[in-house]
Amino acid sequence: MPTLRLLGHLLPLVSATAPPKTASTATSAGPHPAAPASLDPELPPRCGSTASVVDRVADFYGAYIDAIHDSGRGRLAEALRTHYLTPDLRKHLVNWEDQHHADGVLHAGRAPDSWQVVYNDSGMGHAWSRVRLTWGDAEHHTHVHLVVQSDLATTRISGIRANRPE
Repeated sequence: MPTLRLLGHLLPLVSATAPPKTASTATSAGPHPAAPASLDPELPPRCGSTASVVDRVADFYGAYIDAIHDSGRGRLAEALRTHYLTPDLRKHLVNWEDQHHADGVLHAGRAPDSWQVVYNDSGMGHAWSRVRLTWGDAEHHTHVHLVVQSDLATTRISGIRANRPE
């Protein structure tokens, strides 16, 4: 049921920002538009599971980065924080952000260009994922590495800290 509540909160945001369908944008009004140049048929399909805390971390970071990139730290970003992060972590992030003048989820001042999430470890009711955020292109890039803790009982993110790559 939490997903339905989240959708109920997010649907007004989506419908308020979605462009109205017109004869030129509706798919039933003619041939399908060409695929954007950024689509790469060589990339593997993306999938996930609601039971996997690592997938949930990846889902959160993907949605959160899109929200920050598209519209900044607005209602959607806050709704995602409320849904995916524990209340204690949200309080901690407010303090971290006041001290560092950056987004505590990203440990940076702006949205990255790409992200990667991998499993790291688990035990004592928690799982840890490693998150790599990347800014720039393949030749000139900057990374931030994070360790994200999730509670196995709730699948919610309960900790985010900086980590040095191995």
